[in-house]
Amino acid sequence: MLRALRPFVLGATLALTLAYALPAHSAKDLTVGVSDNILGLDPTDLNDSVSLSATRLFYQGLFGFDENYKVIPVLAESYDVTDGATVYTVHLRKNVLFHDGTPFNAAAVKINYDRLRDPTLRLKRQSLLEAVDRVEVVDDATVRIVTKYPSAVLPNYLAHTGASIISPKALEQYGKDIGRHAVGTGPFVFVDKQADRLKARRNTQYWKPGLPKLDNVTIRSTPENGSRIAMLRAGEAQFIFPLPPEAAELVAKDPKLTTVKTPSIVIHYAALNTLKKPFDDLRVRQALNYVIDKDAFIRIVYNGYATPMDAPVAPGIAYYSKQNVWPYDPAKAKQLLAEAGYPNGFESEIWTFSNTLNSRAVQFLQQQLAAVGVRLAVKPIEAGVATDKLWGAKTPEEAQVRMFYGSWAPSTGDADWALRPLLSVKSYPPAMFNISYFHNEAVERALTQGLSTADPAVRKQSYDEVQKTVWDNAPWIFLSVDTLLAGRSKNLVGLRQQADTSLSYETADLQ
Repeated sequence: MLRALRPFVLGATLALTLAYALPAHSAKDLTVGVSDNILGLDPTDLNDSVSLSATRLFYQGLFGFDENYKVIPVLAESYDVTDGATVYTVHLRKNVLFHDGTPFNAAAVKINYDRLRDPTLRLKRQSLLEAVDRVEVVDDATVRIVTKYPSAVLPNYLAHTGASIISPKALEQYGKDIGRHAVGTGPFVFVDKQADRLKARRNTQYWKPGLPKLDNVTIRSTPENGSRIAMLRAGEAQFIFPLPPEAAELVAKDPKLTTVKTPSIVIHYAALNTLKKPFDDLRVRQALNYVIDKDAFIRIVYNGYATPMDAPVAPGIAYYSKQNVWPYDPAKAKQLLAEAGYPNGFESEIWTFSNTLNSRAVQFLQQQLAAVGVRLAVKPIEAGVATDKLWGAKTPEEAQVRMFYGSWAPSTGDADWALRPLLSVKSYPPAMFNISYFHNEAVERALTQGLSTADPAVRKQSYDEVQKTVWDNAPWIFLSVDTLLAGRSKNLVGLRQQADTSLSYETADLQ
């Protein structure tokens, strides 16, 4: 620090001295460590939460969610809806530019929504707009969305990251390669994507004054838990997710770091392919639920930072309907297996994404199932091949998956999106994610009824029926609801994690 200047120093010398003495602007560069690779940058064509979260750097939709998971306007300023919830007139924000300098307007919304709805493109988030019949441009700042049936929940679907608005110019320029680029209206501009990292820089023409506060953001894919923790403790990353549960206290004791705990809508389950033996037998599926000690699973795998699933959806989801937790009863499990013709158990395999926590979870399942003679081979799969292995089968008969340990975060906050993509017959791959190949006519009727009405009482009745039927038919081993754990440098403020695991970078700052 320059404490004093000698009075005889000439003006030019004084200026030079001050230039050396005062600190230059220090770039605010944030590094975030995540557990899985980022598979692409087209939010309309992504399945996994890590990739979708990363696209929030660049993209926005007409609506979004606040910290309490309530729908708020983003690129929309407001909307009007008819009493029957079939016509939405959305008033758009003005003077917003895409990163390529082209204007955001009603035509851009129509182009994006028509693209997402196009069945020939088979975009993975197409079902978000299943209720939409047509999109009309009223004027530059107004768009009209007409639905096929009453849809009070449409704003929730438009708030999903998968319904983000991409620059029409970029869609035309990059075509099918748009997933390797990112041109939106968001707070950051795409710089580069490599196998293990994504780089973004500040959008200097962002429509919100004074934001973003960071200069650069790098997301680094670091599957190994120890490596992510080491990055955080060494200052190479300022935020890591997930934080391994066993490291929560270690991070909390570090004077430069803090542990962040966020209630979530993320469920963990093991899907059972109900079209393949022995999982086509209800008694077998019930037995597997009885043989897993859910409290021990949470204690050993998540160090206590979770709760047992007591419904097919998390308590934070609209129209959640509590069931009874499947009790731990190995004797009952053995009885059911014997009745189903498997007194000595059977052999199978379980797939899961390759990371430390998933490996620990499936090893726990392997040990528990061995107690009733079920011999389970663990098959880790890399995220990059999951699309083909899990969701690439053109027919149910082609599907190779037998069991899959995974998670689901229904990022609309509504029961329909929590259930339909995973449990409807219309959601068999490659359309969506029903890798249990579960099919129940009562569930189909109730899902259709719940989606096609604006009456809250009818929706509640519909989703109550779905959840009870699914619970009783056990297409999954129902396991846990997460408490999200992350590690953060104390000088990082304003980075918000949502209940579906996604990160909001807009107000993040390094102090």
